Amino acid sequence: MTALAIRGLRKSFGGLRVTQGVDLAVAPGERRLIIGPNGAGKTTLFNLIAGDLKADSGAIALFGTDIARLPARRRAHLGLARTYQIITLFPKDTLLRNVTLSLLGLSPLRWNPFARLDRQHELIAQAGRALARVGLADMADRPLAETSYGERRRVEIAMALAQSPRVLLLDEPFAGLSVDERRDVKALLAAVPREITIVMIEHDMDVALDFADRISVLHFGAVVVDGSRAEVVADPRTREIYLGE
Repeated sequence: MTALAIRGLRKSFGGLRVTQGVDLAVAPGERRLIIGPNGAGKTTLFNLIAGDLKADSGAIALFGTDIARLPARRRAHLGLARTYQIITLFPKDTLLRNVTLSLLGLSPLRWNPFARLDRQHELIAQAGRALARVGLADMADRPLAETSYGERRRVEIAMALAQSPRVLLLDEPFAGLSVDERRDVKALLAAVPREITIVMIEHDMDVALDFADRISVLHFGAVVVDGSRAEVVADPRTREIYLGE
């Protein structure tokens, strides 16, 4: 069984075809890298998988369960979590509260208007453990606005990991980070257990190639190369797309 199986996925915005029949099969525990030039449709693909956009056609299966017609919240309950290319957090709230709010979205308490978040001790404890996993336990009570960009990236990853995902989608987790911050995030992702399948979009090739088991090259909304690191790097189509050779 595949962790994530995509067949014939298509999406257009008016006359612009952004996703053109994408086929993708990701094995359980795999670290899959999706690369491609700007405008290749990488983030759109993630939006379709996560349910932030509705596909025009095609199939998406999460561990054998068809999720193509499910809303994003149902996909999250089935074990799909993601981060975003543009960080979307609450700057005035603490790190701990940001992660706790992400857990609340999967809890029945989200429907209870009388439930006080500061009394949800189990959720708060889970959030604290998630922050510890990304090395931010000592900053739990700090407002997000008082943290660095790299620390906010780690908070976003903590929010996703706190939800105990089976498949984690990472949209450019190294974007905008310094050399030291990239090293920290790389170590963090390397420590994620193989029970969690990771699919990552990334432009920092030196970091990403070390991370990936397999790589898919997306170009004009279609997968044009797919294989091991050595196969993709050696493929002339990859050089043509990136270097114009």
